[in-house]
Amino acid sequence: MSVKCIDVRKNHHKTKWLMPWGPNHCEKLKDFDEAVSRQIEANDIVFAVHIPLPSKEMSPWFQFMLFIMQLDIAFKMDNDLKENAEITLDVSLAYRDNMFDEWEEIAHAIEIRKLKCTFGSPKTLESEGRHYDCDFLPFMEIGSVAHKYYLINIRLPVNERKGINVGIGEIKDIRLVGIHQNGGFTKVWFAMKTFLTPSILIIMIWYWRRITLMTRAPVLLEKVIFALGISMTFINIPVEWFSIGFDWTWMLLFGDIRQGIFYAMLLSFWIIFCGEHMMDQNERNRLSGYWKQVGPIAVGSFCLFIFDMCERGVQLKNPFYSIWTTEVGTELAMAFIIVAGICLCLYFLFLCFMVFQVFRNINGKQSSLPAMSKVRCLHYEGLIFRFKFLMLITLACAAMTVIFFIVSQVTEGHWKWGDITIQVNSAFFTGIYGMWNLYVFALMFLYAPSHKNYGEDQSNGDLGVGSGEELQLTTTITHVDGPTEVYKLARKEAQE
Repeated sequence: MSVKCIDVRKNHHKTKWLMPWGPNHCEKLKDFDEAVSRQIEANDIVFAVHIPLPSKEMSPWFQFMLFIMQLDIAFKMDNDLKENAEITLDVSLAYRDNMFDEWEEIAHAIEIRKLKCTFGSPKTLESEGRHYDCDFLPFMEIGSVAHKYYLINIRLPVNERKGINVGIGEIKDIRLVGIHQNGGFTKVWFAMKTFLTPSILIIMIWYWRRITLMTRAPVLLEKVIFALGISMTFINIPVEWFSIGFDWTWMLLFGDIRQGIFYAMLLSFWIIFCGEHMMDQNERNRLSGYWKQVGPIAVGSFCLFIFDMCERGVQLKNPFYSIWTTEVGTELAMAFIIVAGICLCLYFLFLCFMVFQVFRNINGKQSSLPAMSKVRCLHYEGLIFRFKFLMLITLACAAMTVIFFIVSQVTEGHWKWGDITIQVNSAFFTGIYGMWNLYVFALMFLYAPSHKNYGEDQSNGDLGVGSGEELQLTTTITHVDGPTEVYKLARKEAQE
């Protein structure tokens, strides 16, 4: 809850900051009735908020601060709230690292917010004093919490000639809701990234070394898996550790960019992964063959990047800015999120269709297995079983990723929309992140080229101990002299 301070000096915010409590606290007002009786003008009242509450301090482990404003507006017959009213805020933000330092300004801005309020009772004399039901207003977002104490001073300048803050009703109080990342969750998140980065890096180096040992050039699928590993490593690298010691306000934007690159790579990979196993007559093993599917993903990712730059990019200079504050901005933002959600759902249905076709083709090719030797038949049955399992895991991973994207967008936006609330706990975020890493790890392990050779010379071998050890279905899916064996088998049958 903000404290109403009196400031009758000229050049108000340029000279001194007003503290709501402490040894140098400001002269306070209980309510606006007292201001009227003391003939204090609205321009001389400052709403002061200290972050955090007394005897507490902020920590870099909190990572970010998001603040939402709620106005307590009372109904009064001679000061009614106009329709589509706009409130003008003269806001300043400062910081210090101990209770005796001077306040240092971070940002100052004059912002306009549109009021969306409803009144449940008839507007009569009997209803005077009752409060409007107003939506939350987006107020401020900072991408780092590098200091211990923050101070916000808010003024509501009134200028009747220019129509500034006229017809906004009788404002009783200003409340700020603060949201930040839990410090304990941040430590778990950092620990996960620190552990997973070398794990993916090692398997990636091993995977590419196995490919370079071969006489043939890498096939498209192997290149795309390696690119997926690079994007996973990029999102894994725990650069967030630096945010504990440095005031890097761009970390939120950087995190969005990293996640966007991984999303684009993952969605493109799934299309190519299924396409390379379609086993049809089309020309495969060329990236240009997938431009119709991958192109829209690239365009969509670029659009989301532009949208993010319009919000968090501008907030690097002005933390009080929000794209949700204007009608056009709100409609654009809502349209972006809705279209992105619909496109992702359509993408998932298309992926399901591709997986269905792959399964149908694989089942058709299984009919040729009984004609093979016993050893080779067992080998291919193992490959097909693991391939089907991997395809189902791919679908599950895709479904969870789509759900995660939509839920994270709704969760981030519900404070700004004011009517939708979804509770997402930290286990969901860490679970999805761990799932991505395990999936990429499994892909590189299963698709690394094998050193084993299942030629026709094994066709008459018995199933003794030696061949039994060879046939424990631990061979990887990619063969030493070509692309995936399931792919080769089906392509051969298709050509015949």
